[in-house]
Amino acid sequence: MSDAFHSAGTGAVPVLKLGDVLLVTLPGDLHDGLAQQLQQDIGEAITRHRVGGVVIDISGVEIVDSFLGRVLAEIAAGARLLAARTVVAGMRPAVALTLVELGLTLPGLRTALSAEAAIALLGGPDVVRPADRRREDG
Repeated sequence: MSDAFHSAGTGAVPVLKLGDVLLVTLPGDLHDGLAQQLQQDIGEAITRHRVGGVVIDISGVEIVDSFLGRVLAEIAAGARLLAARTVVAGMRPAVALTLVELGLTLPGLRTALSAEAAIALLGGPDVVRPADRRREDG
């Protein structure tokens, strides 16, 4: 079952819940206010829906700068603190090259060529929930 919801404010970024994974498709023109709201919304969605993974689809992003790199790294860091893994999907070769040229390593992020591959990398739509991980570790 999937649930769709949107970040607050104008120009909201859609977030889709697919099983235990959130799918976020970034627009090409992510501005400061929208990025902050999106970071907050993803954190709240991780805890509310108890998902184990976040897929950020950047296939619509043609130009990347240090701001977008920082946003991706901050989303991944926040998700990691909430026991969710983050995968960036759909990165264009030019975007990857620019990130390398900017020296942005994006710690904590894995990448996949497509959203489908990212979901599979996270273990499919039935990713282990954070509460289940604690039981397995105990």
